[in-house]
Amino acid sequence: MGMASNPSSAHVPVLYQPVLEGLAIKADGVYLDGTFGRGGHAAGVLAQLGDAGKLLVMDKDMAAIETARARFGADARVQIYHGSFAELGQWQAVRDGLDGVLLDLGVSSPQLDVAERGFSFSKDGSLDMRMNQDAGHSAAQWLAAADEREIADVLWRYGEERMSRRIARAIVARRAHRPFLRTLDLAEVIAAHVPRGKDSSHPATRSFQAIRIHINRELQDLQAGLAAAHDALRPAGRLAVISFHSLEDRIVKQFMASKAKAPPADRRLPQLQAFTPTLKLIGSAIKADDEENRANPRARSAVLRVAEKIAQVQP
Repeated sequence: MGMASNPSSAHVPVLYQPVLEGLAIKADGVYLDGTFGRGGHAAGVLAQLGDAGKLLVMDKDMAAIETARARFGADARVQIYHGSFAELGQWQAVRDGLDGVLLDLGVSSPQLDVAERGFSFSKDGSLDMRMNQDAGHSAAQWLAAADEREIADVLWRYGEERMSRRIARAIVARRAHRPFLRTLDLAEVIAAHVPRGKDSSHPATRSFQAIRIHINRELQDLQAGLAAAHDALRPAGRLAVISFHSLEDRIVKQFMASKAKAPPADRRLPQLQAFTPTLKLIGSAIKADDEENRANPRARSAVLRVAEKIAQVQP
């Protein structure tokens, strides 16, 4: 959920115009922003809604919910829910259907910018990393309890970190003398055991990503949220998803394709049931242009995919 800046606005979210165009907003439609963040995309949607339109916003980060209440709480068209988008199907406001769903994945700029949230390896803060600080274990608690194999598996699975075993061994050896409580402490231990890559990225980049994804169950939530969004969309409703790394984007791409295209047929087996698509892919993957990338380096890894719900013909 990276943010960019331009002269006309303090905070313009990544792929702002492509998202609004992809959602194909109707003035009287019902739209859900499942990852409110600072509300940049939500504000853009709301600006295109008339009096009959509705904007539903969710976020599992309480700080984001407080921002949403402060910005939009007095607007009768807006409803706010504290929770993961994986739970969107449980929200009563969603039950009548949606004309559009936006999921802007990953960590938001406010989360990165506040050192004490623990997401940044370049700022010293408490080693927390929870998007919902009222639930689950912090990164510090998990690192204190997980065995070496589990840590290595998480670093490899969610960070694609080639040095996962070496890092896990170093973490377990160091915590025997002193627990990991601060972000820079963990980042320094990782950096001491991982050579800096050719792309000049920090040696702890992949490990911090992996631990954050694991702590917040991000990929599990994504799979559940995509299914719930699909089910909640009305005919011609749009699903727009921004991913920031290949693990997320692969899940989004495969989910949309599975609803839009028939799987390859096996001629050796009888075809029991004809495939009925429920989504239509809208264009190809969209990335930030050069101007946006210059204004906001976080936009470089952003990928937007859009799909539209297909009306089902009754037999």
